[in-house]
Amino acid sequence: MTVELSLAEIRAVAAYAVACARPVLAIFEGECPGDGRPRAAIDAAQEFADGAKRTKALRDSAWAAHRAAQETRDSGQAAASDAARSAGNTVGAAFLHPLAKATQVKHILGSAAYAARAFELAAGGDPAVGAGHLERARLLAGPVVVDVLRRYPAAPGGGGRVGELIRQLDASLR
Repeated sequence: MTVELSLAEIRAVAAYAVACARPVLAIFEGECPGDGRPRAAIDAAQEFADGAKRTKALRDSAWAAHRAAQETRDSGQAAASDAARSAGNTVGAAFLHPLAKATQVKHILGSAAYAARAFELAAGGDPAVGAGHLERARLLAGPVVVDVLRRYPAAPGGGGRVGELIRQLDASLR
């Protein structure tokens, strides 16, 4: 089974992902000054949202942001790692698939959930901080994003704390 998606709708989802992820760049850049990979991924996703084509360079920027996430995770910088994952997931939104599978919800809400987790970790693990970011993300989701989200099954189980945050945001938008 497939989901009907227009390119304009995918661009709206990407713009939403960018808006959710951009505020968390301060965490990554504060811990990793000079590493521009997450910012480059967010900028590339914004360019797509503004009308650019989906290209290999767009995918490459996502992989670079995810490498930054892995490197910071491996060096014990958990908040920076999730901030970089948020950035990498902005590009994932540009590649939302028309497959009616719950796993596609992460393409829509992953950047918001990873950003919420990064904010939580930066605040010493405070779940109220993550909840605050999820509320901002809920308010940022315009009618097009909500309509696209509702075409997919609810977010799947699993995924640890980030999966929990995805499910919370998903439930609040349906």
